[in-house]
Amino acid sequence: MASSDCITETRLLIAHSSILTNTTHTKLANMEGCLLSLRHPKSGSTTCYAFINGSLQELHWFKQLYGSWFLGDYVCEDGGLCAATPVDPIFLLLPIFEEARMKKGNDRGKFRQLDEIIYIEGFPGYQNLLPIAENSMQVVCEVKEIGSSKFFRLDDSKVLAWLCCKVDHLKLTLKALDQNYATQDEKDTLIDIVLLLGEYMNEEPWLHLLCSHLRLDIQEVTRRVPVTETLPVPLDDTQMSTPTTKTKNGNEKNTSGNRKQPKRMKVETGSLNIKDMFSKASRSRT
Repeated sequence: MASSDCITETRLLIAHSSILTNTTHTKLANMEGCLLSLRHPKSGSTTCYAFINGSLQELHWFKQLYGSWFLGDYVCEDGGLCAATPVDPIFLLLPIFEEARMKKGNDRGKFRQLDEIIYIEGFPGYQNLLPIAENSMQVVCEVKEIGSSKFFRLDDSKVLAWLCCKVDHLKLTLKALDQNYATQDEKDTLIDIVLLLGEYMNEEPWLHLLCSHLRLDIQEVTRRVPVTETLPVPLDDTQMSTPTTKTKNGNEKNTSGNRKQPKRMKVETGSLNIKDMFSKASRSRT
């Protein structure tokens, strides 16, 4: 994966890859990707994402108090684990397209070209999303073609239809993953789903629009906060933030102690590969 200022130390990353067909000869070793600094769709803070083979993936960092990784002949001092999972690029592009249409009152806003919308000062990483932005945003935008140029404008009705598809998909997924959802009241399930979607978008206007369509009280939804013991930490642009563990009383606790300055990974002279250690041990028993 291409280097980036987001990460200054060696980290272990587990990323999602597409299922390979019999006619596909792409190997995982040849996967190409880069780390992008983008705005988080809900908070707007700078967050690190992975863009691997045309797939946008969000990064989360899991960290235990003690642990290291064996990487070939190296020992990675930091035992943290970065997990990359695919995320719908519409979530990240939605607030940008909302701003770009410059909607005022009952005015539906302006049509603008894609490269103009995607250009965000201070965030050049969005330019990497141009190859996937057009197909993704056609789902939630009105598109006009003038000659060889295409102009986009966000459409509220299309956004609502897209959100309803997410709700239907999550209902099926949650029931398949947890039998408790199969017996849970429909309203409670919908509230849980809106809370999940709310991690990627603001209440105004989209959650209000969705709750109105689902006949849910937005105040009731926002009051119900899911209880989660340990939270994965999204990676920001400046560093891999110290992981936090949320206690039952809602307080956050630092789990990694004092943060040390990054150290360069060194090769231990005369050391053996861990596989060689096990093979020698087995031969000695025979």
